[in-house]
Amino acid sequence: MKQKPRALQRKRGDTRWQSTVGWISSSSITVYLGQLTLQGSNPNQVSRSVSQIIMHPNFNGYTFDNDIALLKLSSSVTLTNYTRPVCLAADESVFSAGSTAWVTGWGFINTGETLQETDVPVISTKECKSTYGELTDNMICAGGGRKGTCVGDGGGPMVVKQNTRWIQAGVNSFISSLGCAKPNIADGYARVSRYQSWIKRHITSNQPGFVYNSSNCQGG
Repeated sequence: MKQKPRALQRKRGDTRWQSTVGWISSSSITVYLGQLTLQGSNPNQVSRSVSQIIMHPNFNGYTFDNDIALLKLSSSVTLTNYTRPVCLAADESVFSAGSTAWVTGWGFINTGETLQETDVPVISTKECKSTYGELTDNMICAGGGRKGTCVGDGGGPMVVKQNTRWIQAGVNSFISSLGCAKPNIADGYARVSRYQSWIKRHITSNQPGFVYNSSNCQGG
C-alpha cells in the first residue's frame, strides 16, 4: 500500500496541510486526494503541488524517531464525499493493545492498482520491542497478523474510529526487514499524539482538530 494523502482536519477553513514521514527526500511533490486507482479514471481526484515541507527537527534516520513531517499544499482543497479530513490524536491519547486500527495505501501487494485498506490490531510497546529492540515513546506499533503495510506505504495514515469520528493515531514509518505482513511482527508508526504542540507551532491559523482517545483496555 502506498501513501494515501489526507488533509489534516480543521474545525473550519484551511485544508492546505497533510502529514507524512520525516524521511521524505523529494523537494518536488504532488499530492493527490480522492484517488482510488493508480491507473484508469479517477473522476473524484484533485491534486495540489506542495509549497512547503516542514520536517521534524529531531528526526533520526537511523532509529526513525520523530519520523514525521508536514506538507503545505499550494492551495486549499474543497471537501467532498471523496476527499474528507481526519481528526488528529490529541496529547496523552491512549491506544490500547488489541484495539483495532485501519491502514490504507498502494504499497507492494499482489492485488492490482486499487487503493487497499485493512484492519490491524494495535500491539503493545513491550511486544513490539521484541522485534525491533529499543523503541521511543514517539512510536506506536500495529499489525502482526498476516495483514499490514509494506514497501511503498511510508507516510500513510493509521486511523482508529471513535463513534462516528476517525482519528489519525499514526504515520507509517517502518516495517521489518523480514518482510511484509509476517505473523507476530508488527509495523511501526510515528505516534501522532506526541506532536500536537509541534504541529500547532507550525499551523498557526485554522488549526487541526485534535481529539483525545481513551480506552478501558489494558496494555499499549
